[in-house]
Amino acid sequence: MTAQPADFGYGPEETLLREQAKKLLDEYASTTTLRKLVGKDPAAVYARGELPGYDQAVWRRCVELGWTALMVPEACGGVGAKMAGVAALVEEVGRHAFPSPLLATLICSAVLRNASSPAAKRWLGKIAEGTTMSLALTGQRGSWELDETEIVAERAGDAVALDGCAFFVQDAFKVDAFLVTARSADGICLVVLSKDTPGLVLGRDHVVDLTRDQGHLTLSGVRISEEDVVASSSHGRHVLRGAWPSVLTLVSADLVGASEWLLQTTVDYAKVRKQFDRSLGFFQAVKHPLVNAMMEIDLARSHLYHAACSVDVEPEHAEVPARMAKSAAGDAATFMAGRSVQLHGGIGFTWECDVHFFFKRCRHNQALYGDGVHQRKKLANLLIGSPSAGAKS
Repeated sequence: MTAQPADFGYGPEETLLREQAKKLLDEYASTTTLRKLVGKDPAAVYARGELPGYDQAVWRRCVELGWTALMVPEACGGVGAKMAGVAALVEEVGRHAFPSPLLATLICSAVLRNASSPAAKRWLGKIAEGTTMSLALTGQRGSWELDETEIVAERAGDAVALDGCAFFVQDAFKVDAFLVTARSADGICLVVLSKDTPGLVLGRDHVVDLTRDQGHLTLSGVRISEEDVVASSSHGRHVLRGAWPSVLTLVSADLVGASEWLLQTTVDYAKVRKQFDRSLGFFQAVKHPLVNAMMEIDLARSHLYHAACSVDVEPEHAEVPARMAKSAAGDAATFMAGRSVQLHGGIGFTWECDVHFFFKRCRHNQALYGDGVHQRKKLANLLIGSPSAGAKS
């Protein structure tokens, strides 16, 4: 195995990227702004079914700064940044619960760059210029196993015909295109569909996380050319498996960032909130859970940057550290989210308390692409050497 560099390869360039992201998000994506975008009227989201908002002007700034190009190779017009730097930026995005199609687009970039086909390179070039994209691979049961993909691909002369549904598509109403997995007689293929493709119908899911939207795709009689097939049936499974460590690392970074916000906010509250003429932080029943949460978050961050470094220097061995990172980050976020609501007391359960935005984002990310139990099951198969280990995503 390749020796990992010092500090997980996190150097001056990665520090600059994080600081740039923090400066922008502190200025344009504060919790005050977040409340104006997604938290002004709970009835609008839950009763009337309105889409959560996001600031498109700020998003254009992100594109101008090259955030969508980070995971795109330089040969395709991108930055070709190290995963350690991308993870640092996504951690800041999670720390601000920033509503945007960034995470979904970075995930698609990870898959496309692993495909290396002419179609994949063409779409990577578009992403570098600002096109946004979301991965559509899940069946109605919500399993992340590729064998349960419900979209079917068949030959139709010189074209490929697609029929079926994909569920749990992240930020589906913000993106410009979808990276779709489809089953064929020969295996799993990957295709890109623009949002305005004839025969594609986008439906809205109701989710508790107000910082993003989620949808499902229905494909009926969709016809695409071979030029939009980014991975053939004989290579699709291999492409997705190779990209999966990057996918899990990106979601883990968002979890760690959101968890850190909850920890710092709760610590600050415990310092100023008085009970029995003492600050809440004086009491062991408050101090001990916060210390436990801090240790869990620090552990998750260590796993995160180990996974990011593995993606950078030894991608063939990155699956184990990436699954460990997702497991640790999901567990830490769940624990911190619960303690944050609890330790804020009565106000912690209210709409007026900003904690609920991050609580819901953490719970959504915990389940996304498999929670801690799912990841540990996969790790057991990989490490113990089950005959089926690594056979599925």
